[in-house]
Amino acid sequence: MSLINTTLKPFKAQAYHNGKFVEVTEASLLGKWSVVFFYPADFTFVCPTELGDLADVYPEFKKIGVECYSVSTDTHFTHKAWHDASDTIKKIQYPMIGDPTGAITRNFDVMIEEAGLALRGTFVIDPQGAIKVCEIHDLGIGRDASELLRKVKAAQYVAAHPGEVCPAKWKEGEATLKPSLDLVGKI
Repeated sequence: MSLINTTLKPFKAQAYHNGKFVEVTEASLLGKWSVVFFYPADFTFVCPTELGDLADVYPEFKKIGVECYSVSTDTHFTHKAWHDASDTIKKIQYPMIGDPTGAITRNFDVMIEEAGLALRGTFVIDPQGAIKVCEIHDLGIGRDASELLRKVKAAQYVAAHPGEVCPAKWKEGEATLKPSLDLVGKI
């Protein structure tokens, strides 16, 4: 069953954010657009490249009212240690959620049970808590934060413009489509 248009399930977790430990719940994500970015583990190989890329693009997400949250099955203490040890991870300004019980990871159906780790799952959530984008990668395939930003902008556009849709490779400011009988077979 797809998670698209389902509502966030309740959770409560500790996160490392800007030098502090903070509590994050599903309510923390409501009222604004959010990205939840699962990755397997701290102190690994592909993960820091992805999290660093997201850190580089994070100011662009903030400009459009989006908060990003990274999540792994590590603890918030491990996130702090990784932040202190890695120049790439030091760039991160978004909350890094610890999910050592795997509850959040299971809520989003990205848990690799036999390993106790998360798949590379990316979720875009609207201000009402509905999942609008769900993308899951195998462990060896890294993600691109700029493409994620494009998808978030498309989701925001569609939400703000009922009756319009964004075609492939759509970028902010480009033409959209208004599905109708007149378009059938003409695209």
